[in-house]
Formats: sequence, structure tokens, C-alpha cells
Amino acid sequence: MAQRVRVQNFTISSDGYGAGEGQSMEHPFGHANPADLMFWAGATAHWPNRTAPGGTYGLDDYMTRDFTFNIGAEIMGRNKFGPQRGPWENYDWQGWWGDNPPFHTPVFVLTHHERPSFTLSDTTFHFLDATPKDALARAFEAADGKDVRIGGGVATVREFLAADLIDAMHIVVAPVEIGAGERFWESPDEYDDRFHHEQIPSPSGVTHHFFWRR
Repeated sequence: MAQRVRVQNFTISSDGYGAGEGQSMEHPFGHANPADLMFWAGATAHWPNRTAPGGTYGLDDYMTRDFTFNIGAEIMGRNKFGPQRGPWENYDWQGWWGDNPPFHTPVFVLTHHERPSFTLSDTTFHFLDATPKDALARAFEAADGKDVRIGGGVATVREFLAADLIDAMHIVVAPVEIGAGERFWESPDEYDDRFHHEQIPSPSGVTHHFFWRR
């Protein structure tokens, strides 16, 4: 099977925003509360950070488990990696995920200010000043035949969509309005000219949107 480029479990608000305004070290999603967006995944039985037994099953849980299935590398924007802008003041900051990031694959961070690669647990972060096409070529090589996930944020996903490089998307719409920030879409129908599109409501209150290339 050919390698694919996937957006997986990318969660936005009901008014189309993937993050709020005013991102900072303490507030990765800006003024938006990440719990309001990601509650559906955190409630599932297979949420990786679950410390207590229990949790929900069904579609939400299936998609939580599917997040890592056949993924060999991730590409993310610098704003997903951290809140700094411009040249790196130092290399001490290594992301929001602690010593064991949830990616478990090579990760390619798009930035105009490159820095040396580093490894935390089984995740190696590389920093590229590259076009989407060139970054994808690097990620495909590192993925060793598996798919590449475009992890976000909004601007990065939209950049790969604009370059027509995405094969499949799973977008989750949470029942909360953010009001301002990084907007992913005005309407999910925006991509129906290029993708088949189905949507499935979940008992948790979110709606799962599935897109695959026509």
C-alpha cells in the first residue's frame, strides 16, 4: 500500500477554530481551554494518559487508538512545538510533552529558524526550513513505508491542503465556540470539491468528519 498523508484526530470548535488567541507557555491553545476541545479523547478507555481504569468505548475510543496506526512520522508547525517566535534564545525548551512525547516517531517541525535535532524517549525532533513538498519527502523517508501525519496547528494543515498534499483527514468538531483565533474552516463543505466527506455524530457530543481524496 502506498504511503499516505493523514490528518488524524484534529479537533476544532463548532465555530471552526483549532486554537484561540494569545498562545503562551502556560496556555498552548491561547484563550481556548484544551479540555473543552479534547474531552472526547480523554474520556476514552485507550487514552494514553489514562491512569485510572474505565473509560468509554465506541467510535471515540476507536479513533483514539487509530491515532498511531501505521504512522511512521509527523510534521508539525513551530506553534505546535512551542510558543516562541523568531530566533531561538536557547535550546533548553524541548516541547510541551515532557520526557516521553506521545508521537513515538520522528517529528519534523517546520520553522524559519532551524536548530539541532534531539531525541526524547523514542521521539526524535528535527527542525526544517522547507516547503511542504520538501518536508514531506524527508518525512516519507523517515517513515520507512508508513504514513505521515500532519499534526497541526491550523496554519500547517491548511498549508498542506493548499499544496494538495493531504490524502485523508479526520476532523473532530467539539460542541464549544471559541470566537477568535486560528480558524480551520467556515464550513466543512469547503473541501467537498476535493474529498469525499462523511460525518458521524458521537454520543459524547462531538461530530467526527472523515475526508478522503476523490
